[in-house]
Amino acid sequence: MNPKQKKKKKKPAKTSFSELGLNEKILKDLSKAGYETPSPIQSELIPIAVTGQDCIGQARTGTGKTAAFSLPVLQQLDFRRPGMQALILAPTRELSEQVAAEIRKLCTSKSLSIAVLVGGKPVRPQENQLKKGAQIAVGTPGRVIDHINRGNLKLGTLGFVVLDEADRMLDIGFRPDIEKILRKCPEKRQTLLLSATLPPPVERLANRYMQNPVMIDLSEDKVSVDAIDQYYITVDPDRKIKLLSRLLFQERPKQTIVFTRTKRGADKLDRIFSKKLKDVAAIHGDLPQPKRDRVLKQFREGKIRLLIATDVMGRGIDVSGISHIINFDIPEFSDDYVHRIGRVGRLSSDQKGAAFTFVAPDEGEQLTNIENRINNMVTEFRIDGFEAYKPKKPRKKIEKVSHLGSTEHLLNPDFGDF
Repeated sequence: MNPKQKKKKKKPAKTSFSELGLNEKILKDLSKAGYETPSPIQSELIPIAVTGQDCIGQARTGTGKTAAFSLPVLQQLDFRRPGMQALILAPTRELSEQVAAEIRKLCTSKSLSIAVLVGGKPVRPQENQLKKGAQIAVGTPGRVIDHINRGNLKLGTLGFVVLDEADRMLDIGFRPDIEKILRKCPEKRQTLLLSATLPPPVERLANRYMQNPVMIDLSEDKVSVDAIDQYYITVDPDRKIKLLSRLLFQERPKQTIVFTRTKRGADKLDRIFSKKLKDVAAIHGDLPQPKRDRVLKQFREGKIRLLIATDVMGRGIDVSGISHIINFDIPEFSDDYVHRIGRVGRLSSDQKGAAFTFVAPDEGEQLTNIENRINNMVTEFRIDGFEAYKPKKPRKKIEKVSHLGSTEHLLNPDFGDF
């Protein structure tokens, strides 16, 4: 850890939001929004952030990071003054919209204006939001830069900057835009950085643009897998499509996301499965924004039950009732695995979601890294006829398989192999 960063010593987790230094109005809004007990990242980050200190919060996706950084900002915001006071940067349009919606839910007792600045949407409505005196802007770095260049977004009155999922923003090439934005922000500000991982580029960004940040590291906490049955299937790469077909027919998911590494791979699966099924769609960064919005809306409504997605798009999906996650391509990084399977929701008190990962013979090391990350073994799941020719990690055969009970058929009974 860089000497500029102060490491926060771990204390017993706070069990109530009233212990975190939040005022009464925010506590009432939290109660209305259904928040009862703070998550670990909320317990650790909020008491420090409400004092105005810069903070780095390292925790995986799905742990309540949005509320962790939003509540301190809302508490310190001057609601009597119109004009830009807080800027939140996120890697995707979907995540930006999700963050803005969550902030609105957390602030119902006061009038708050939020501008969502994302690509793929018309510029004029966003420009109008800014001209009307939006106090918070949430957006992707590219569109934020665009509004700065157009003169729509002025950062001189800014008091707070949040970098949400900083590692992912740098992964997809936003570093130049982020640095350009930060250089235009007032030096006297509070900066909060949230990230699942802290690779060197993220550390360098923090060292350059943050003032003695307090480091809150929850990355080593055991990943909770209680609500998810996790399996891997060894398979030759050229048989993965047939395996996916067989697995879907066998499991009959209520609603599922299939993850691929590439946009091309997502489109290929979409073309193949759309010939047989009507409730299939793919989502990735190259889709026009109106189509992405339509796909997500249909997925939330249950009209699409097989969604094929890339990792970046997967982070913006927040849908309850997803029964299965299928990693058609094993993720390169173990943290991406955690993000993917975190989309699975518990169906009922006695039914668990399921995550299946396809593992090629030369991908045993990635599987081992995943098991080390989650501090748990992933169970082998065998389907006759799909064994790989040289399993990299031979395991004891597991006879017991997962069932989610009788759910609606995703596939019709005469759906065959390709």
